[in-house]
Amino acid sequence: MSDTIEKIKCLIIGSGPAGYTAAIYAARANMNPVLYQGMQPGGQLTTTNEVENFPGYVDGVTGPEMMIQLQDQAKRFGADIRDGWATKVDFSGGIHKVWINDSIELHCETVIISTGASAKYLGLPSEQHYLNMGGGVSACAVCDGFFYRNQEVVIVGAGDSACEEAHYLSKLCKKVTMLVRSEKFRASKIMEERVRKTGNIEILMNHDTVEVLGDNNVVHAIKALNKTTGEVIEIPATGFFVAIGHKPNTDIFKDYITLDETGYIINTPGTSKTNVEGVFVAGDAADHVYRQAITAAGTGCMAALDAERYLASKE
Repeated sequence: MSDTIEKIKCLIIGSGPAGYTAAIYAARANMNPVLYQGMQPGGQLTTTNEVENFPGYVDGVTGPEMMIQLQDQAKRFGADIRDGWATKVDFSGGIHKVWINDSIELHCETVIISTGASAKYLGLPSEQHYLNMGGGVSACAVCDGFFYRNQEVVIVGAGDSACEEAHYLSKLCKKVTMLVRSEKFRASKIMEERVRKTGNIEILMNHDTVEVLGDNNVVHAIKALNKTTGEVIEIPATGFFVAIGHKPNTDIFKDYITLDETGYIINTPGTSKTNVEGVFVAGDAADHVYRQAITAAGTGCMAALDAERYLASKE
């Protein structure tokens, strides 16, 4: 542990649209925010090749480019952007203690948690290859479905989110093949019925994804195994959507912050406040419904304003 302790008025843990927006607002309010970028500077959006649904970008923008612009905007107003990630916290007392990289101890008047969530993937080498290439693998139909208009796609998943995303894709794509890895859906009956009644959604139960096929740059097909018969089939597709859930990056807060059963932070409705006074949350660490860049940015604004009002109340 460090021999010296740094005192901070407003600490923002994590980057991405939520963290950087919080930094912009906090800096403009003279809160002298310090932002630690985390293990994935820029968050999930840095894995997105094209962003076309964020207001103000007429011709679209790449995820990494947008994050650089948000970071530069925060810096312009005086936000202190740093490398490193939070490895331990202690929110048991009046001073919020946070340790960075297991070595730097910070004592903070306010903390904004914007650590986000990570999409779960199958872990196939071919899946990761095309995900990194930006050539046909996605974990967000709302974000990327537009790029597959009038094309054939495959989606894997069995819960409500998978059904919702499959239904969304069915409105854009010529055909959607849904791979359900077991003999039954995990989704609610109403969501299951919705996809079953959609004409251009084909549901293959008890099928595992074996490999994502392509020309090394873009996806051409999905190889799947029928676990009942042992037959391996190739499904023509230009897009492969993985909808098997997200894991919020909130483990280090679980001893102090109230989480739901899957690890998302529970905030006071209509605010960014957590159960700990002076600790706020923004972005996908609390949002398991929308998970969009624009909604994350909005909650980043809310968190900074809530933190500012909290500090004012203590003066």
